[in-house]
Amino acid sequence: MPEDDFGLWERELEPGPPDEGASGGFGMVLVAGLTASGCTAMIALGEVPLGTAGLVLSSIILLLWRIGM
Repeated sequence: MPEDDFGLWERELEPGPPDEGASGGFGMVLVAGLTASGCTAMIALGEVPLGTAGLVLSSIILLLWRIGM
């Protein structure tokens, strides 16, 4: 017998056990740090528009990554 919709919906909202392979956001922090360092180096080397564009673009990507899109 199929389960009712409310049971499926309730199970989706219940937090399950945490994934053992979850990094806890360490990867995102590492990528953000490396990207910011690279863009800062570009600005220091005189490529201000390219470094600024990189910082803006990476900020948008990391924001979307953080919210799960």
